[in-house]
Amino acid sequence: MSHHHDAPLRSANRDLQEIEKKMDRRRFLTRTSLGIGSLALGSLMGMEKIFAGNPQIPITPSESSNGLTGLPHFMPKAKRIIYLFQSGGPSQLDLFDYKPRLVDLHGQELPESVRDGQRLTGMSADQSSFPLTASAFKFQQYGQSRAWVSELMPHTAEIVDELCFIKSMQTGQINHDPAITFFQTGHQLPGRPSMGAWLSYGLGSDNQNLPSFIVLISKNAVQDQPLYARLWGNGFLPSQHQGIQFRSGKDPVLYLGNPENYDGKDRREMLDYLKSLNEVQLDTYGDPEINARIAQYEMAFRMQTSVPEVTDMSSEPDWVYEMYGEDSRDPGTYAANCLMARKLIEKDVKFVQLYHQGWDQHGNLPGGIKNQCQKTDQATAALIKDLKQRGLLEDTLVVWGGEFGRTVYSQGTLSPDNYGRDHHPRCFTKWMCGAGVKPGFTYGETDEFGYNVVKDPVPVHDLQATILHLFGIDHEKLTYKHQGRRFRLTDVEGHVVKGILT
Repeated sequence: MSHHHDAPLRSANRDLQEIEKKMDRRRFLTRTSLGIGSLALGSLMGMEKIFAGNPQIPITPSESSNGLTGLPHFMPKAKRIIYLFQSGGPSQLDLFDYKPRLVDLHGQELPESVRDGQRLTGMSADQSSFPLTASAFKFQQYGQSRAWVSELMPHTAEIVDELCFIKSMQTGQINHDPAITFFQTGHQLPGRPSMGAWLSYGLGSDNQNLPSFIVLISKNAVQDQPLYARLWGNGFLPSQHQGIQFRSGKDPVLYLGNPENYDGKDRREMLDYLKSLNEVQLDTYGDPEINARIAQYEMAFRMQTSVPEVTDMSSEPDWVYEMYGEDSRDPGTYAANCLMARKLIEKDVKFVQLYHQGWDQHGNLPGGIKNQCQKTDQATAALIKDLKQRGLLEDTLVVWGGEFGRTVYSQGTLSPDNYGRDHHPRCFTKWMCGAGVKPGFTYGETDEFGYNVVKDPVPVHDLQATILHLFGIDHEKLTYKHQGRRFRLTDVEGHVVKGILT
């Protein structure tokens, strides 16, 4: 009887032992494959990311995460970029694209042959009249390059010989959300990685104690159009490549500081236990995003020291504040963010993105754009001068502009002293300067109405391809496989605009 009863027990034990053997084999294969995968990931991301936080493998500021193997593809001209995004669509006709013939045509109807059936926004589609509107502001030529600049931007006028104006920008997007998403991610629909995330993924970081991609948003801007965190998001790239927003005030990065009565030793101990738990989860599921999570916790720990240091403005002399303007003493303003951008790139942050809202002047454009220029002109010019005097401009790329331009006709009623302008995607102006870009140069041309490009059009993907090129990247080769397809910033388009390169 006892043997009869023992048989099922022996069988169960054998089954259990077999399961344990299989589990051991599975664990062995999982762990060794993950170990090999970690080494491969280490060669791609830089070994210091894999071993971040390990006291046996210290990280020094001079070490850099080299990004993907084989990048850059060729010698880069740019090491860093500051993108001064003017959200809302600045009017090129009132700032840089001087059209003297409009003075004589002011108030006359836009010829149908010029518009050529172009689709309009819902805000002006029902207008029965499209009166041509000359700028209310005077233009002059400046510098050896004889660039035309409006009286609204006297400080920018002083630096035109450093700038490369692109007057022939084009986009297929006519509304704010898809247009700004297109500029930042290469696609009009949400979900793709931002340009800063692509650069972080491809090239890694040159400062292990700060994020490679940092975002600053003006606090004193007219918030006529919303900004979304997805504009600086990582999309389907590993999450450590997303942009980190620095805010003005006591806590530049939310939740970075220790809780009350909690010190650095406590935080280090907590992170070590948390890392162990994450590694158990990694062993179990093999999700590479867990590695990204570990890296982010370690970065946050290092940022507890590095962020207060880089955001401390007390060492800046008075002459610097005077150069950037009085607003630069007020943290979070556009001027203060321009100064902060300079400090961040001095620390080798690769991508600094500034957003300044308030350029969406459908009505009362003369008053609205004057106010915007007063907030931004001096600090923008000061940033370029500051970078140049510190020897940083030669390998720092600076980009200025919005998501589209404004129409040559008035939206709504045109009065003797007031007008508005609707969105215009067919032609608008951006400027670039610094690393590898021709200084004192104007590229592209629009017609006498400022409505269509007549020479050297530059679509958005061409601009993105050119920016990547300046970083030594072939835009067709920086890809990421997601859902069975290889994606890239420039989608299936894009050509490098060689005419603006030195």
